[in-house]
Amino acid sequence: MKHLILSLLAVLALLPQPASAKGKGPKDKDSKELKVMSYNIRLGVGKDGTNSWQHRAPATIAMLDAHKPDVFGVQEALGYQVDFIKEFTDDYECVGVGRDNGKKEGEYMSIFWNKNTVKMLKWGTFWLSETPEKPSKGWDAACYRTATWALMKDKRTGKKFYFVNTHLDHVGKQARANGLALIVDRIAEINPEGYPMVLTGDFNVKPDDPCLTGLDARMKCTRKVAAKTDNHHTYNGWGKASKDSVIDYIYISGFSACSEYQTVTKKYSGRTFISDHYPVTARLIF
Repeated sequence: MKHLILSLLAVLALLPQPASAKGKGPKDKDSKELKVMSYNIRLGVGKDGTNSWQHRAPATIAMLDAHKPDVFGVQEALGYQVDFIKEFTDDYECVGVGRDNGKKEGEYMSIFWNKNTVKMLKWGTFWLSETPEKPSKGWDAACYRTATWALMKDKRTGKKFYFVNTHLDHVGKQARANGLALIVDRIAEINPEGYPMVLTGDFNVKPDDPCLTGLDARMKCTRKVAAKTDNHHTYNGWGKASKDSVIDYIYISGFSACSEYQTVTKKYSGRTFISDHYPVTARLIF
């Protein structure tokens, strides 16, 4: 696996880079809106043929350069995919760990932030299980699942906020329900000051799933409350998914408003699909 990753990194480093991706700050750096994104990047070892990561990687950079989120969370990212984003974007730094051992093994729920607009103050990761402080698989989950959180400060407004990023299990119903309940409880624990909160992730459930009931009582779904929104599905399955496959979310609390929610369906670098999920974005007002 190590040799495979090194080989892929070597190939990716030779891929063409969008001319505008490096050395350029956000166009709206003076805006008081906080732009956030959730992006299931699709793990790089997936047997996806022409949709494999080495074909999609430049399109991911082009998408990020076009949208310039202040903070974004990725799901399913392997270490070399995280490294690729860091290598080909000058403005972003990130935190996160591999879910399998708390170091570099397995998928990352990394949080990236634009260092021109946001400062990271502290961060951590916990596992969605009965033993959240150590690498572990919870309840009926098929995989190890984690949530990564960060306390951040918006440099333009001076406001502090928390950002939490996760990926709920695709098999275990109990794991999804209990994992989300654990996240809600942990959010309350790590945020006694009551700072604004952002929760991003691939929840692997549709909006009417009962496991979202507790979350809906504590936070707001930006898709539902944004002044400008859409009703597009977020999982595309490389064009084969049903039109009601909404499983990627951005939830918030403590913000005065969400001016816009958007499902990012545009082509980038000639790619119809930059992942089997569409990124979703939200513009937040403190």
